[in-house]
Amino acid sequence: MNTTKTPLLVIATGIYPPDIGGPATVAQSVARAFRDRGVRVRVVTFGRGVGEEGITLYRVSRWLPWIVRHVVYVFRVWRASAGASHVLALSAKTPGVAAHIARIMRGVPVTVRIAGDYAWEYAIQKRITLLLIDDFQSAPVGGWAGMLRRIQRWVVRRSARVVVPSQYLRSIVQGWGYDAERIMVVPNAVTFAPSDLSRQDARTRIGIPGALIVSVGRLVPWKGFRMLIKIMPQLLELNQFFRLVIVGDGPERDILRTMAKNLGLEKKVFIVGSKSHEELPLYLAAADLFVLNTGYEGFSHQIIEAMAAGVPVITTTAGGNREVIAQGENGLMVKYNDEFNLREAIRALWDMPELREQFSEAGKVTARIYNEERMRDAWVTALQL
Repeated sequence: MNTTKTPLLVIATGIYPPDIGGPATVAQSVARAFRDRGVRVRVVTFGRGVGEEGITLYRVSRWLPWIVRHVVYVFRVWRASAGASHVLALSAKTPGVAAHIARIMRGVPVTVRIAGDYAWEYAIQKRITLLLIDDFQSAPVGGWAGMLRRIQRWVVRRSARVVVPSQYLRSIVQGWGYDAERIMVVPNAVTFAPSDLSRQDARTRIGIPGALIVSVGRLVPWKGFRMLIKIMPQLLELNQFFRLVIVGDGPERDILRTMAKNLGLEKKVFIVGSKSHEELPLYLAAADLFVLNTGYEGFSHQIIEAMAAGVPVITTTAGGNREVIAQGENGLMVKYNDEFNLREAIRALWDMPELREQFSEAGKVTARIYNEERMRDAWVTALQL
């Protein structure tokens, strides 16, 4: 075969397996999908990504000084894009900027994947704003948050097409001034293998007895973990054996632990840190309920994983959740941080074992929709290589 005529896809990503996270999983799935169709694939990533047959990796060390590693990253994307048919950027930050520098210098088309609003996330974490993402879109913002907003909108507006994981994010990107006809929705695949342990055996293995309410996510303000801890004393009045298990890590960790201690909940609330793909199924197998009190979700892997594990789900109406949850059929939704209705939803679901069983079975059916084969086919359609 004359490889000079074989299409070449360059994927610019922040992380790649064995690194853990949605972008890493998407990058590998897309790379394999196109490799299996005879497309040459090059991946540029920070960190310790591991290549495989038919996928060439260009790595940039995270140990380099901040400015140096980003300059090196841009150079690596430019180098990898020699002869490329398309560059896919899995972020509007450094990967997106690097992809567009390659576009300007080499004339290669760029597709960017948008999985959130980085400017808003930065503004929330730095306490620059208290607005949720929808209200933030039209709010004036300066400083580094304003710069991030300008960068990601510049990246989006100059892309040949944009891929998002939900209709909700499609509407966000459209609000950035991008043509809706060129935005493709490609829901993420969730590759999750549930544990085959019984609930009791799983609880024994993790060392937490009781009726477990499990929540999973990065420990950031908009995930609503503070509210879950706040309502625990009230939930314990409903069932003294309730235990809240929070799986994840992040900047709110110490705040959440201090809050639990101040409320005398050290033996009722367990903040267990982040868990690997191999460990997480154990915590979901131990769960009676999965609760995600989130103020923003572009597309929630955690909800789909809980469904795949057969755990009844309570979450919020935020973001893409409404595209996954059919109210009263495969889960319950309440408004974000709605203390009364969140508590009542937990009470109602706990008091109705038949409804928990319904949600468990319906959730498994929903989870099977988000499979890797479907996602791969959608990406092939999106990039048209």
